[in-house]
Amino acid sequence: MDRPFIFINSAISADGKLSTKERKQVKISGKLDFERVDELRAQADAIMVGIGTVLADDPSLTVKSPERKAARKIAGKNENPVRIIVDSAARTPLDADIFKKGDGLRIIAVSNSAPAEKIKSLEEKALVIKTGALKVDLGELAAKLKKMGINTLMVEGGATLNWGMLSAGLVDEVYTFVGNLIIGGKTAPTFTDGEGFTEAEIFGLELLSADKIEEGILLKWKVKGKRN
Repeated sequence: MDRPFIFINSAISADGKLSTKERKQVKISGKLDFERVDELRAQADAIMVGIGTVLADDPSLTVKSPERKAARKIAGKNENPVRIIVDSAARTPLDADIFKKGDGLRIIAVSNSAPAEKIKSLEEKALVIKTGALKVDLGELAAKLKKMGINTLMVEGGATLNWGMLSAGLVDEVYTFVGNLIIGGKTAPTFTDGEGFTEAEIFGLELLSADKIEEGILLKWKVKGKRN
């Protein structure tokens, strides 16, 4: 395979929302699911989010558990996996938490139309990968990450990146924690936004497992859609 094994992990409300209509993150899962996500991060070679998630939530994307950090270092790795932002127009703030917290490589993926001065500023803090004319070419980016030795890639959203990865046929598995709350709102982001598939294009999923965790349920799916 000329790309990493790629999985999406996400927490959604019972009605499929990632956050509120103001795009404010709300607590959907509890401590046990937090630990599950931290373990996924610790096992991954890289974590990827979209620029929308960075601007809305400013995540650090670090491994939180001292024990998991120590285990990574014993294995000869950095405490944190490679952290990647898909940012076509190079809008990542230079004071984003991803730059301030934790060790390890940061990558900003931009398009070839991103402003040169913004790229130059980001290059002082991260490895900048340019691909695609107006938007990041996700398939080409995945291939470049594989060549860098990234074999397992965890995608943590948001809705636009989830859509981009799925519609490009780049996702192997999807993990969704469905929480016990209703958010509502026609403009609130769902698990996938984007253009949407036609009836002929809809992806099929194979249910791998369904496990109750605290007051929600974790669904693990294998993507049966066409893969690159």
